[in-house]
Amino acid sequence: MIAIGSDHGGFDMKELLKAHMESKGYEVKDCGTYSKESCDYPTFGHAVAKAVADGSCEKGVVVCTTGIGISISANKVPGIRCALCSEPLSAKMTRLHNDANVLALGGAMIGNNLALEILDTFLETEFSGEERHQRRIDLIEQIDR
Repeated sequence: MIAIGSDHGGFDMKELLKAHMESKGYEVKDCGTYSKESCDYPTFGHAVAKAVADGSCEKGVVVCTTGIGISISANKVPGIRCALCSEPLSAKMTRLHNDANVLALGGAMIGNNLALEILDTFLETEFSGEERHQRRIDLIEQIDR
């Protein structure tokens, strides 16, 4: 299952990404927001991150206007490695090297087609499992404790 959440600035993109994932057979947990009414991005960044951290969701996707604030919020949850990506190569590399488990996107920063390409790359790329990358992830995880 993939958790997804956004604030009002990322609402339209969240809805697009959610429909796209569902059309590809992914089960999606929508953590809100559910309208374009002004709201606070940390609420939704935390909700997605907690769903991934507690194991109820395999990965997460968060969207706000720039992707910055919501990615910072998601990364406050221990065990989360949220990466803000603006093109597919970053999405591929953060999965291969960082085993990122949450993708952040800026709803006003990139177009819909690019967002879908980034999302697909993120979801379809597996962690490389190479020792040097795992060692670095382990070091990151020690910071959470």
